[in-house]
Order: sequence, then C-alpha cells, then structure tokens
Amino acid sequence: MKILHTSDWHLGRTFKHASLIDDHQHFLDQLKIVLDQQKPDVLIIAGDIFDRASPPASAVSQFEDFQRHVYFNTQTALIILAGNHDSGERVGMNGAFADPKRVLIRGRLQRDEKPLILNDEFGEVAFSALPYGEIFSARECFEKADIATPADVLNQQVECAKQFVPNGARWVISAHAFVTGASTTETERSLCVGGIETVSADTFNGAHYVALGHLHRSQKVGAEHIRYSGSPLSFAFDEVGNEKSMTLITLGQSGVENIDLIPIKPLRAVREIRGALSDLEKQTDDPNNQDFIHAILTDKGGLVEPMARLRRVYPNVIALTRENKNEVSGNSTGRANAKLDNPQEVISEFIQHVRETAIDPDEQSILDNAMNASSKAEA
Repeated sequence: MKILHTSDWHLGRTFKHASLIDDHQHFLDQLKIVLDQQKPDVLIIAGDIFDRASPPASAVSQFEDFQRHVYFNTQTALIILAGNHDSGERVGMNGAFADPKRVLIRGRLQRDEKPLILNDEFGEVAFSALPYGEIFSARECFEKADIATPADVLNQQVECAKQFVPNGARWVISAHAFVTGASTTETERSLCVGGIETVSADTFNGAHYVALGHLHRSQKVGAEHIRYSGSPLSFAFDEVGNEKSMTLITLGQSGVENIDLIPIKPLRAVREIRGALSDLEKQTDDPNNQDFIHAILTDKGGLVEPMARLRRVYPNVIALTRENKNEVSGNSTGRANAKLDNPQEVISEFIQHVRETAIDPDEQSILDNAMNASSKAEA
C-alpha cells in the first residue's frame, strides 16, 4: 500500500504580509501531478490545513477545489485531521458528508475514535486520525480531570483509537504533535502555554507508521517509521536551504518497506543574498529575483535608502541586515552619551553613529574650523 504523507499546508498564510496564495497553488498543482503519477492509495494531511481558525475565503476555496479534484479524479483515499492552527469544528464539518469508505476527517476530539479500514494484498490497514485537542477539551471529552499536558491528551487519544483496530491489521496513526527530539523552526506555534508540550515517541507503540504534523522540517523522530513530512512551503528565513518534500511510504506485509521524499519546487524560494549594495543592485539578470529575500549588506559606512534600492531589483526583499553593524568601536549610541556642552563631540559621535566609521583628521579639522567660525559669528 502506498501512502502519501503531507502536513502543515497553512493555506491563507502570508510571508511577512506577502500573499502566498499563488505559492500554495503551485504546491497543490505539483501534488495533483504526484497523485496522478504515483497513484497512492491514501493521502494524509496531518493538520494545519489552514493558517488560522477563520481562514480567508480564497484559502477555503483553494482547499475545497483540491478536495473535489481528489475525490472525482483519483481513487486515492483521504485522511484529514485538524491541527492547532485549524478550527476543529470547521475541519470536522467536511466529514459529515464524506464517503465513510474512502474518507476519514477528524476535527475535534472524540472517544469513539474508529479508524478507516482499507485493504491490500496483505490484508487490512487501519488508519486512525488524531486531531489536535486542547487540554481542557480533552478533560471534558474523556471525562478525566487529571489530563494536564499534550502528552496526556495524545495518550488518551491513542488508547481510545487502539481498541477499534482489528486484530492482525497493520496500524497507521496520523497525529498533530511535538514529539521529543524533533527539530523545530521559528514558525511553529507552541502547543502548550507553560509546562511541557512534547510527547514521547513511545506513545505510538504498536503503530506500523506514524504520520505526524506540526513541525515544519521533514524528519524522522525516534524511529524510521515515525516521521514529520514538514510543511510544503518555507515560512521563515531560518528555513533557508531546507528542501521541502512530500513523504511517500510503501507499506508492506509487516510494516514500512520504503520511504521516498518527493521534492516540492517552490514558486518563490526563501533565500539570503550577501554583498555590497552597489553589487547587489547590478543583479538585474537574476532569474529568481521574485524570491523572498533576506539581504545581508557588507558595506561599511552610511547608505541611502538601501531597502528601496534593493527592491528595484528584488521586489520581495523582506529583511535587511548590515554585516558590519557591530564593528564600530567606541560608543554605538551616538550623541546620547556625548557631553552636550561640547558640540564638536556631539557632531563627531553622530557622524560615527550614522555612517559607522569614525570621523577622520581632515574632517575633524573642517568641523573645528566651522565651529570656530560659528562661535566668532555669535560673539
């Protein structure tokens, strides 16, 4: 059985206020091609379908169009669960009208956690979809007042799901969680305010494959068969160089037989450029000038409107830093620390603060002459 594992689409998200609707569509178009070429038996979306509980209408339409494509143009089964960015109610509404033999959608916690059962040449495979749930919601759902951490919530979900797995069936769990030992990025929202938010990989004992969502880097955690697919797009500059992919699993008679990472080509990459402003301004033939850019300028001294100048070449410059910003010796706070009764010192420190190089002897002489002339005129 072939299982295509994805997560953390975050439809409706922006990159520093820049719309990603075209970038998401570019990913969805690639996903459709993979579905057509690989013909997986199951597609998993392991939470955070949307970026927020009330996504923009364009994001909802994008997702609905994709669902229709899968249902009417493929034979692939769908496993969908809500993540911590989603509205469980919104996600769960889709499940009310879904084909129970082909689609499993879980939006909210529930005690009756029955799996979707599919068959291949080796027998039954049970798919359990465990959505993200808040601690207080879990206490109410499972009627257990001692639930205090995300680990407690997930342990209860797994326990409820396991009782419905047929004897002898292979078991695939999809969940939205932060498993201990996994690598994070700066864009994941915490699952717990205070306390411990991670869960142990041992929580999934008995599962033949665990399709995780929440963390944005593709990675295994704890064991080869416990994996994050990662997000299809990069959402921050700490992901520069992080290749995005979909995870294609081949499930055999006794477990995972093969794992393939299918690359996702971004419409606009997230990358860094480095150099002097004047050199970067000359890169007018860069074929990827629409990428999301973090520019690191190596110039020493003051610069006039560097962001505006860079955006003439790279319109999606999002961040700009100065490599030599901290190389100025002496006071870096400019005239704030100067003696106000010494105008030359105020001006000298201001010049150094603005252009990041100290005033030279010739300039100091010109300044002194100007100040002396001014003093004589006032007298």
